[in-house]
Amino acid sequence: MIGSYVFIFIVVVLVATGLFTVKQQTVAIIERFGKFQSSRNAGLQLKIPIIDKVAGRVSLRVQQLDVIVETKTKDDVFVHLKISVQFLIRPDHVYDAFYKLQNPDEQITAFIFDVVRAEVPKMILDDVFEKKEEIALAIQRDLKQAMLNYGYDIIKALVTDIDPDEKVKIAMNRINAADREKIAAQHEGDAQRILIVERAKAEAESKRLQGKGIADQRREIARGLEESVVVLNRAGINSQEASALIIITQHYDTLQSIGADTKSNLILLPNNPNAASTMLNDMVTSLVAANKMVETDAAIAEVTKKTKK
Repeated sequence: MIGSYVFIFIVVVLVATGLFTVKQQTVAIIERFGKFQSSRNAGLQLKIPIIDKVAGRVSLRVQQLDVIVETKTKDDVFVHLKISVQFLIRPDHVYDAFYKLQNPDEQITAFIFDVVRAEVPKMILDDVFEKKEEIALAIQRDLKQAMLNYGYDIIKALVTDIDPDEKVKIAMNRINAADREKIAAQHEGDAQRILIVERAKAEAESKRLQGKGIADQRREIARGLEESVVVLNRAGINSQEASALIIITQHYDTLQSIGADTKSNLILLPNNPNAASTMLNDMVTSLVAANKMVETDAAIAEVTKKTKK
């Protein structure tokens, strides 16, 4: 009985040690006496106790490796690039992925360093920012080709961060700020120029309209004076006296307008009883003299014209 129990116990232990489970998206590597025997997929699996053992497990999930690479650009600026590589093990190449590489992360990192330090030194710093997609594609292309022999497939390579030296970043910010201030100054200058031009146009239009108004006003005044002279001539007053009378009338109208405004300056005029009569006589005399001078000039011109003939 004891022997039977012992036998049963041994069988149970052997069966228990021979059963094992494999998680989803995982492959178990089975070795027999140190030699690869088989690979087992997800689920409950059985191996020969003592003889077989689970040498390791390989994940088939997409994995990500982040690598920070320091390198120098073409314009001698040191920059740190953060590269994120997404990869997975090909299900039909589990043997290669498990046995050919001692440390796959270090191998991938070495390839990333090699590609980045071959591509970035060809570019200036500004191009590194603008062409980061090209850098990522170069990493993915070269890394994919190199890792296929080891059972790895590169899904995507991304340049997730570009970090220049702190002094370089400060200088770049200053350049950017200066450029923006220059553009702002240009826009302000354009706005001021447009404002000045529009103001000048408005002022020119105002002057034009003002001149037209003054011309119309003088035309109407001249027409009114002409009508006044005609009326006075009909009353028996000659043209000189009529002109003098009109001037005197305008003179007193002007004084009346000045007196109507409390802020007008004081004007002192002759105040003796004969002042108005004297002013009228002086104006008539001046007009008569002017007419005589005009007539004399006309006569001289006529004589000169005949003499030349």
